[in-house]
Amino acid sequence: MMVKSIDDKVLVKIKKAKGGALFFIEDFLQFGSSKAIGKALERLVKNDKLERIARGIYARLQNDPIIGPVRPSSEAIAQAIAKRDKARIIPTGTLALNALGLSNQVPMNIIYLTDGSASKIDLGKRKIVFKKTSPKNLATIGEISTLVIQALKEIGKDNITDDEVQIVLDQLKKEEKYRLEHDIRFAPEWIRIIMRRALNQ
Repeated sequence: MMVKSIDDKVLVKIKKAKGGALFFIEDFLQFGSSKAIGKALERLVKNDKLERIARGIYARLQNDPIIGPVRPSSEAIAQAIAKRDKARIIPTGTLALNALGLSNQVPMNIIYLTDGSASKIDLGKRKIVFKKTSPKNLATIGEISTLVIQALKEIGKDNITDDEVQIVLDQLKKEEKYRLEHDIRFAPEWIRIIMRRALNQ
């Protein structure tokens, strides 16, 4: 009887959430022990009430009228993990390039710098990798200027083209000036030169 009541309480909470919402065992600990909640979630997965996304991560899938159930994006999963861990994360590498329109390549492994724990989340064909970094690398405050610094580091000083610089300058026009001024201090000198050009546009 007790087992059923935990399942019911968990299900009620899940049904109140929007489609696409992500859940962790920690979200239900008011209903029972970690072990009991884990078993309840696995039973709900078995009964198609919930989708298991990765180890310890579950979702109430959003239903699209044309394509059916939609799994949450890797980025949404990464943000949910960061929120749970009260950690800061910033995208790096191909993910940053992609977000700025500097690459069409979809990365198989998406890598974030974090002040939380270093970890890997296996999503089947893709992986989310959290790399521990120094506070300095997480001190930027602008969403676009943060991406620009990471994307340009990925391209490299000797490889960047004039076209790529122009894309970066166009993107930086959307950044709030005070954020850009703040974030310039945390970029390598060759990237600062490009970012200062955006301030003078």
